[in-house]
Amino acid sequence: MLVYIHVPFCRTRCNYCAFHSVPLGRGVDAAASPQVRDYVDTLLMELALHADTLGGANIQSVFFGGGTPSLLPPRIVGVILDRLGRHFHLGDKTEITLEANPESLRGRNVVPDLLSAGVNRLSIGIQSLDEAMLRTLGRPHKAQDSLQAVFAAREAGCANISMDLMWGLPGQSVRQWLQTLKDAVRMSPDHISTYGLTLEPGTQMELECEEGRLVLPPERDQNIMFMEGAAYLEAQGYLHYEISNFARMGFQCRHNLGYWDGLDYLGLGPSATSTIAGRRWTNPASQRAWDNMVRTGALGKSPEVLTPTVRVLELIMLRLRTANGLRLKSYRELTGRDFLRDNQRLIQALHENGLIRIRNGYLRLTRSGMLVSNAIIANLFERTEAVLNREGLAAGDGNAVAPAPEGEAAQPTIKMDLGKGAGNKAASPEIRPVVWPTA
Repeated sequence: MLVYIHVPFCRTRCNYCAFHSVPLGRGVDAAASPQVRDYVDTLLMELALHADTLGGANIQSVFFGGGTPSLLPPRIVGVILDRLGRHFHLGDKTEITLEANPESLRGRNVVPDLLSAGVNRLSIGIQSLDEAMLRTLGRPHKAQDSLQAVFAAREAGCANISMDLMWGLPGQSVRQWLQTLKDAVRMSPDHISTYGLTLEPGTQMELECEEGRLVLPPERDQNIMFMEGAAYLEAQGYLHYEISNFARMGFQCRHNLGYWDGLDYLGLGPSATSTIAGRRWTNPASQRAWDNMVRTGALGKSPEVLTPTVRVLELIMLRLRTANGLRLKSYRELTGRDFLRDNQRLIQALHENGLIRIRNGYLRLTRSGMLVSNAIIANLFERTEAVLNREGLAAGDGNAVAPAPEGEAAQPTIKMDLGKGAGNKAASPEIRPVVWPTA
């Protein structure tokens, strides 16, 4: 089983963010905040509540997501992990990830104390190493903070460092994105997540783009960012193991792999989702409503029971996000049907256009297919659902499949214009490599 812990607090809300978060404000000490104190009290009660029915389960991974989980004092992180270990089995090899903003890792003892508390993997939300891009995103840190954060994590002995980066930002050129990747690789992270910007409804960035104050890169440039960025990272030794994720050998995120493989997971905290034994529920986003449901024991009492059709569609969606792809036998086990035959014409068209490969019993998206994965999956959903509804689904005994990982940025729908026409270089802003910290 996987455990996701949502920590909703952040300093300020970023301009592109639509996740549930509670801005504490600049200069507010999270350790002294009544909201944070109440959150921790309720979280520990929620843990005890689930221990009555799930206690003793083996935990493969723990993921503190947010928000900005690194705002929690390391002592509190340790208390949460200690309590989790009392109710469930945390092994020596359990992956324990904590998301962090670069500026929140300042201080001589922050990272060492987090490692002592039990964290063994840091996921640092760098997003960009360009100062102008950081201002556009509304990020509270500077590029130098990111460099210092990664440097401090390595100095403290953190052996598993991931960083998040974003492409397709307003005003961003292909050259700027590739320079960001080069600077990131020089920092030698073990894992890199690269997310295409999605304009979420109601965000400040969506408003500024609609009003014309910000302009997204042309779709053609976004295509090139994805394709050339992925090729560059693979050339530098990072395995492209999922649409948005790259890792050195042995450093794939085990928590997200668990989602994509359909493992059960328990979500703790406001707005967190759980899927256990084919039943799914989501906690209220409001901290007050979440607290009330915990105190009354009402969490998970009215779950959604995943239908066989939903389980099949999620199997397709999640497996096709990975480099391994969809195991055709898994589809047959859930449905009693042949996936290639059910989608014969569509599969043929995708194959002829170089968007998929079929080998050794797996159907995989090519890199070009990953670029338009949303459209491919939507078409497969429509066709598969129609076939299953018409013919009737023979429900198998497979496990329920989880939704996309918490915090996973949605991929924009991008047209397949992969040309590399001239003229970009002259129009691009000047590119300056970043200045590196020294020991």
